[in-house]
Amino acid sequence: MEDHFQPRPLYCRIKPVLDRFFNDQDTRPDFRLSRESLKVLLDLLGQDRRHGWGVTIETLVFLFWLASGASYRVVSRVFGMPRSTVHRIVHRVTEEVVAIRHQVIHLPRTEEDLEAVSCGFAGLARHRAFRKAAGAIDGCHVRIVPPSGPDGHCYRNRKLFSSILLQAVCDHQGRFIDTYVGWPGSVHDSRVLRHSPLYRRALYPPPGHYILADGGTPASNIHFPSSLPTNGRCKVWDPSASTAITPGHAASSSVPSG
Repeated sequence: MEDHFQPRPLYCRIKPVLDRFFNDQDTRPDFRLSRESLKVLLDLLGQDRRHGWGVTIETLVFLFWLASGASYRVVSRVFGMPRSTVHRIVHRVTEEVVAIRHQVIHLPRTEEDLEAVSCGFAGLARHRAFRKAAGAIDGCHVRIVPPSGPDGHCYRNRKLFSSILLQAVCDHQGRFIDTYVGWPGSVHDSRVLRHSPLYRRALYPPPGHYILADGGTPASNIHFPSSLPTNGRCKVWDPSASTAITPGHAASSSVPSG
């Protein structure tokens, strides 16, 4: 594997953020990624640059902008490059990251991968009822500057700031295995789910498995399995049966015990 962390000339030594990076200091305060995660990302983006600042510097500029939420003007001062250059780098690296996202964010591809996820959830819950759990789904609001015009108010969410909605399914390690993003913040999570490819095409989970979800998950039938914990806060979504299972206290279980 190509070593992306070779010593750099004076330019990198006089820029504190780069000096910390190339001197093996903790990268999380500046980039919100561990050094190991940065290496993986740089390998995935590792195409040669015939022009520009090189893949490492450009990726660091992009990550700093993303992690800090700073303006192009601030990022240009941090890295000592023109604001127009920062703008081009951010947009170029964004396109490259989007292009490789399916190499990282994907549903389990083999039976062994699915089994690892299910066993992982069962281990976390310490309960055999979770041996068929294939993921956990939830949504979050990504803060934005609302678009101008009459539709701008549609992006104002119940927390009174403008956002777009991200729906994500994670595995037992908290890694994204499916994402769906773009709906205005005023839209309810259940509507986002109903319009997502995951739900409309019944892409996941496979028969006999379910996805853990909260109370905003659509449900046409509610069952109360006795084999699940009884805190009443979690639902189990099986799109193939259009069923949400709410942990409760009824007599019979709808969760496979296999």
